[in-house]
Amino acid sequence: MTNQTITANDTFAVVGATGKTGQRVLQGLKQLGYEARGLSRNSDYAFDWADQSGWKQALEGAKTAYVTYFPDLAVPQAESDVRDFVALAKSVGVKHIVLLSGRGEEGAQHAENVVINSGLDWNVVRASWFMQNFSESFMLDGLKAGELLLPEPKADEPFIDVNDIADVAVAALTQPSLRNQLFEVTGPELLSFAYCVKAIGTASNRNIAFQTTPVEAYIQRAKSQGLPDDIAWLLNELFENVLDGRNESTTNTVENVLGRPARRFEDYVARTAKTGVWSAAN
Repeated sequence: MTNQTITANDTFAVVGATGKTGQRVLQGLKQLGYEARGLSRNSDYAFDWADQSGWKQALEGAKTAYVTYFPDLAVPQAESDVRDFVALAKSVGVKHIVLLSGRGEEGAQHAENVVINSGLDWNVVRASWFMQNFSESFMLDGLKAGELLLPEPKADEPFIDVNDIADVAVAALTQPSLRNQLFEVTGPELLSFAYCVKAIGTASNRNIAFQTTPVEAYIQRAKSQGLPDDIAWLLNELFENVLDGRNESTTNTVENVLGRPARRFEDYVARTAKTGVWSAAN
């Protein structure tokens, strides 16, 4: 493995540049003055996990890659796709891969091991549930409608601010001393989904209900409304297995890497409520 010095001429590739972490990592790299190439299905350098034909052109010239997998590393196809990605990346001269992974996801660890054992410099950023799932993902519609319905969570979760994930990823990408390490990142406190919804309602001056249903009923209802099978499988995996208590602990990784504490949920809510994103749907 190498420990190469990063220069201003090195190009970073950001796979999933329109996603929650990808867009922030891309912005963070550019703000630091690095040459960063955003890769997504609709970018100038098109990248689609379901179509490998564009991968080579998207990665050529890049020395380092930040990689997010859609829909999630936990899905069975992820290990094979990541293996193909690593092989292609090595062939075009990529030297360092930083992989975003999910905490407590056994399937994701297979893909992590592909990167760790690739012979390249590597990092894995293994994250707990995103705070921004409440404002930038599948929970937003229910919150705007005034009632969030979810499968019954079996445990509390140390939700993490996506901005902290991105900051840790940028540090891993740009600081050679951090290479070849796994960073398991969480927020600073364990919270229930019910608490989070109440906090969002209070900050938004709204009464937002939180209701739960068995995971099977939730997924059946979602599929009847057009939810794709792979996303349905993923939601079942997250609520039935990952939220079983295995992640009911926090880490100090954010502070250890960045020299500051991880952001708190109440700060995320106060900041996000000001945008009006949780206002009642018209």
